[in-house]
Amino acid sequence: MICTSIQNKDFGQILDILQDPHVEMAEIRLDLCPLKDKEIEELFSNSDKPLVATCRIGGKISEKEAERRLSIAIQAGARFADLELEASAEFSKRFRALCHECGTEIIRSWHNFAGTPDLEYLKMITARCFRYGADIAKVVTTCRSASDAARILALYGGDEPHPDNESTRLIAFGMGEEGRATRIECLKLGAPFSYACLDSEEATAPGQIPVDEMHRIIYEGAASPAGYTHQGLPAPGGFFRNSLTVPASKSFAQRAILAAALAEGRSHLHRYTPCADSESAIEVAKAIGAKVRLDGSTLTIDGIGASLPATGRPLHLSRIHTGESGLLTRLLIPLLAVLNEGPVTITGEKTLEHRPLKGVSDIMASFGVVVKENKVPITIDGNIIPGTAEISGKDGSQLISGLLAALPFCPKPSTLLISEPKSIPYMFITCDILKRFGIRISSEMEGDAAMIEDQDWSACTGITFKIKGGQRYHAADIDLEGDWSAAANFLVAGAIFGSAEMEGLNTDSIQADLAIADILVQAGAIVSELDDTICVRKAPLEGFEADLNNAPDLFPIVSVLAAFCAGESRISGLGRLVGKESNRAEAILEMLTQMGVPARADGDDLVVEGETLASRLLNGRLLSGGLYTSRGDHRMAMALKVASIGAAPATADGSASADGIVPSDKAAPIVIDDPACVAKSFPDFFESFDF
Repeated sequence: MICTSIQNKDFGQILDILQDPHVEMAEIRLDLCPLKDKEIEELFSNSDKPLVATCRIGGKISEKEAERRLSIAIQAGARFADLELEASAEFSKRFRALCHECGTEIIRSWHNFAGTPDLEYLKMITARCFRYGADIAKVVTTCRSASDAARILALYGGDEPHPDNESTRLIAFGMGEEGRATRIECLKLGAPFSYACLDSEEATAPGQIPVDEMHRIIYEGAASPAGYTHQGLPAPGGFFRNSLTVPASKSFAQRAILAAALAEGRSHLHRYTPCADSESAIEVAKAIGAKVRLDGSTLTIDGIGASLPATGRPLHLSRIHTGESGLLTRLLIPLLAVLNEGPVTITGEKTLEHRPLKGVSDIMASFGVVVKENKVPITIDGNIIPGTAEISGKDGSQLISGLLAALPFCPKPSTLLISEPKSIPYMFITCDILKRFGIRISSEMEGDAAMIEDQDWSACTGITFKIKGGQRYHAADIDLEGDWSAAANFLVAGAIFGSAEMEGLNTDSIQADLAIADILVQAGAIVSELDDTICVRKAPLEGFEADLNNAPDLFPIVSVLAAFCAGESRISGLGRLVGKESNRAEAILEMLTQMGVPARADGDDLVVEGETLASRLLNGRLLSGGLYTSRGDHRMAMALKVASIGAAPATADGSASADGIVPSDKAAPIVIDDPACVAKSFPDFFESFDF
């Protein structure tokens, strides 16, 4: 990334500068800009771009005054704060403590305006920066020859970036004309960002490159000061999307549609957006006798007032179709085992016909129901016998959600003891929806202190659900939540390539895929919230760790994010991916390998060696373009679309056809073999993404 140094500008001028799209991030020279305390506070608290607070000691600025100004910026929310290595030990100690308290990353900087010392001395200075608290070490010398420039860059350890060591947390370059090229070269070697000036007259140090010129060099492939050129970004200008409204969560929609169909009376589901899985739920609702109509974005459903066969309102179905929806299938298995008279067969289509329904036979047998098949078509024979059952949750939450929906109909109470719970938030989405339709279920989670204090789902070791029998569903009017899993693709694109603003998201949601916000913050992106709008801005990205056992749908797009984060990222939960629309564990590894991204499976973890966008561009290591298979998986197709922004143009010829292949002279960098598969959850995805 490019950090633009700003000096000698007042508050209004700085705000104007930050509106420039070429200004990705900025260093505010608090020693050189005439800013009042309130202006410093407002600037660093309200900026939607990452800012570096710098206040050099010396001249008119005393150490005490520098500490005061830096403290205001840090407490206001500065992303980075730069302190010279020469600062006193007392100042350094207070500075480190405040940065740690406020979550500000520390830059310890060292400048030599006389020349470039020998390499051993430079290594010693770099080590001191890290020893004295640096998250990022900044080592800058004056270069008077090509050998000086080579020596400062030798701190990176060679011609290749080293994402697994401190070189990804080092900014080392030279001042002066001989050092000019090193300001680009350091990005090529793995620096998280480099410094530019507004224009040649606004340079804060000799040899600084104007931001517009540096932008052309990095992102458009213009000739660099070192004389080399590269291909540039296939989509100049990056990815910038504002005021996009996310579709309704199909996890919420499908559950709500079924509940409304089973309820007594008329329900209204607001903010509905069609997709294949939700439309399949509507067809199921109609098949069991509910009346459904869509008025604008509101679904009106007249329910059947379902009850047990013994009470006179049984279902008499012999066959019912669930489209391609695994969730709908698993929800219906227990519901039909309660409400239907006689055996009933559930059929499906496309990928669902090949996806195993792991654990269904054993779990349903514990309630007296016979299910012989392990994938659709699947026949349910027998009625649920209520009681207490111990169930392993290792194969997911969907069948458990079906039991939570079905057991309230039984005449006696039931208790579900869930061990090894996975996808825990989805169980509680079910409970939340059922509560709105009048169903009461109590729950108790087991786990350690981390689960209780940090609300860490991964620390949960068991859940007990107690379900009262003899309950009835009642009509409800509800607003369907926006889908975090769909939004994740846009948010990641914004974090890597520019910015994104998504409307209609609930940050208090129990959707598991809300985890994308925390993952982006951990990776280094700027994430903010305004009302129901989530804003993500590009920032220096670094490797992260994420546990997606409870949010497996995020795996494809998070793996793309990892490819553009400097260093190693480790993503847990591969075992949860086998039974999705594709074998996603295999599909993701195949995708990353084809793209040229080092990745491997390490037990249940996906390990990805990433590289920043700037480094990829300057080293000619954009993701490899070409024809990719989505395996008919909507999540994979969306992730591939995001990856295409940072991929090299396809080289293979193709012929125009409905399957997404286009002539090579017009080819997108990544061509997806089955783009239509996104209709399962987000039919308008490509139109929204390219808008």
